[in-house]
Amino acid sequence: MSKAALKRIAAALERMAPAPLDAPDFNFDDAFVWHVDPDRLVPVARVNRVDLSLLVGINRSRDTLLENTLQFANGLPANNALLWGARGMGKSSLVKAIHAEVRARGLQLKIVEVQREDLPSIGRLLNLLRKADARFLLFCDDLSFSHDDEHYKSLKAVLDGGIEGRPENVVFYATSNRRHLMPRDMIENERSSAISPSEATEEKVSLSDRFGLWLGFHPCSQDEYLTMIRGYCDAHGLKIDDETLRAEAIEWQATRGSRSGRVAWQYFIDLAGRRGIRI
Repeated sequence: MSKAALKRIAAALERMAPAPLDAPDFNFDDAFVWHVDPDRLVPVARVNRVDLSLLVGINRSRDTLLENTLQFANGLPANNALLWGARGMGKSSLVKAIHAEVRARGLQLKIVEVQREDLPSIGRLLNLLRKADARFLLFCDDLSFSHDDEHYKSLKAVLDGGIEGRPENVVFYATSNRRHLMPRDMIENERSSAISPSEATEEKVSLSDRFGLWLGFHPCSQDEYLTMIRGYCDAHGLKIDDETLRAEAIEWQATRGSRSGRVAWQYFIDLAGRRGIRI
């Protein structure tokens, strides 16, 4: 085979499985998104987040997660954390807000977002971060697994580690609407049809047990919902009397059929737009 043909074959293989890019300079950015094909960490210039003080009704979860994150940023032992529960109650917002709060206190902490579908590549990411002189908060939003999903096996590299163990400079936070990361009907269905029901879903269910912290998020009360909106208004200088805010906000939640932090923010966005307030 000619040298030219070999070069063409090598180029084709390179396109099919591109080599990983060099790691970024962690001295310049504090937030990244992990991508594959090729493996690379892409810096995020501006993180989409709200101030920690604006997250209302989740005080216990906020304080617990902040303390755990401060321990980790200070080089002390810290747990992986699973934030689970009601939709729109600030789970992912809390993770990003706490990262900002830790940075504001003068501690060096990087955040890396990993998509659920990229979990099979997590081992390669850990090898990259293990070599870096920085501390990393890995973040996976809306984590869950279906009946035939095998991605959960890759996650064990983060939670427990293989023979090398989880890097000392990495901690993992995930959000999910499911406490056990898989639908209850699938858990019950597998148990009822398995030869050994007690072991049918043990591997998947035990995955959530590998998180040292479980923080539950529950639907907010109407008072908490209104307090959230008032906090957004005050933070952005939007003037509105309590009676008008209450009437409009309750009507807004009725049209949405739900009440949560996300719905409160969506009402505020609508209100700010109508009042000509830039945010």
